Amino acid sequence: ILCGGKGTRMWPSTAEIPKPLMEIGGKPLLWHLLKRYSHFGYHRFILCVGHLAEQIIAYFINPEHKEEHWTIEYVFTGTEATKSQRLSAVQKHIASDYFLVSYGADLSAVDIRQLVDFHLATQKIATLTSVPLYSNFGVIEINDQHEVHSFREKPRIEPYWINGGFFVFNCTIFDYLSKGELEKEVFESLAAEKQLAAYRFDGFFMGMDTAKDHQEFNQLFDSGKAPWVCWE
Repeated sequence: ILCGGKGTRMWPSTAEIPKPLMEIGGKPLLWHLLKRYSHFGYHRFILCVGHLAEQIIAYFINPEHKEEHWTIEYVFTGTEATKSQRLSAVQKHIASDYFLVSYGADLSAVDIRQLVDFHLATQKIATLTSVPLYSNFGVIEINDQHEVHSFREKPRIEPYWINGGFFVFNCTIFDYLSKGELEKEVFESLAAEKQLAAYRFDGFFMGMDTAKDHQEFNQLFDSGKAPWVCWE
C-alpha cells in the first residue's frame, strides 16, 4: 500500500495527519482499504510509509486497533520518493510471483478476486483497474435556439477510461521501475511491449483528494450504503 506521500492537495490538513489516516465513520481510510482486502482473503500487508510514518505505525500497532488476521510490515520509503522508488524499496519483502498494489487514499468496490483472476488470465506483467472518466462539473445542454433545455450533473465522458489504481503486478515489474515514474515511463514501457492490461470496472471508485471528498466519504458511510463496505 503506497501511503508515504505528503497529500499536498489536502494541505494544510495533511501537515498534521497523513491522508490515509483521515477518518471515515471513525476509522482511518487506510483501515477501510485493508478491511476490504481482508474480505477477499488478503491479510498480509506491506505499508510503504514516509510522511508522518510514525502516526500510521502507531495506529496499527495499538492493541485496540489490531485485526486478528492482519500481518503488517512497515517499510520507510522516504518523504520525497516517487511511487516507483517506493515499490523498489519493498522488493525484498515480496515472496510470491505476483503482488497487489493500492494507493493509500483510494477506495473502490472492485472485486479483488475477479481482478486477480483477470490478471492471471491475461499473463501480462501488470494489470491496472480502469474506471470511467466523469466530469468534475455539471453540464448544461443547449438547443439550436440557444435555449437551455436540461442539466446533467457530472456526466460520464465517453469513451474515456482512467487509472483507478488497484494493481496486480508480476515481480518482473521490478525490472522496469528504474525507467521513471510508475504511471508514466514505467506504464508507457509496459504498454509499448503489450505487457499492461486494463481491468475495466464500471463501479464505485473514489480518491480522497480534497476536503469535499472527505465529506462525501463520510456521507456515504453514514448513509449505510458505502459501496466499498463488504463486512458486517
